[in-house]
Amino acid sequence: MLIGVLLIPTALLAAEWTGSIQGFNCVTQGKVCPVGKEDPMAAAEKVFVLYMDKDGKYFFLPNVDRAVLARHLNTTIKVIGDMDDKYKAIHVKEIHAQAGNKWRKTWSIDLQDEIYTDVMGSHPLKRGR
Repeated sequence: MLIGVLLIPTALLAAEWTGSIQGFNCVTQGKVCPVGKEDPMAAAEKVFVLYMDKDGKYFFLPNVDRAVLARHLNTTIKVIGDMDDKYKAIHVKEIHAQAGNKWRKTWSIDLQDEIYTDVMGSHPLKRGR
């Protein structure tokens, strides 16, 4: 009797990572973005990453707008999405910010798409569907 094994590519399985949003330049220079100076830091920094303090890893979040990431600078967040190991990137589905002992969803791709539709009447990438 043959026993079949269902193989599911790991890219299809969403996972979660917890870390803080930091400027790419700070991370690559081994520094933490200055606490209390988030606005000037956000103005000076062009790229933000999810920094994993425990192991020093960082990941790009290419599908999240820079303004959303800047708002979370120096904040502990949980990201849910799909990893792309080749590019050290996570395709984010949701962002949750820590508020005391609780997590609060602050961004998701679904919420962003809903805003596009509500404000603009349709989503620019979903027209004609």
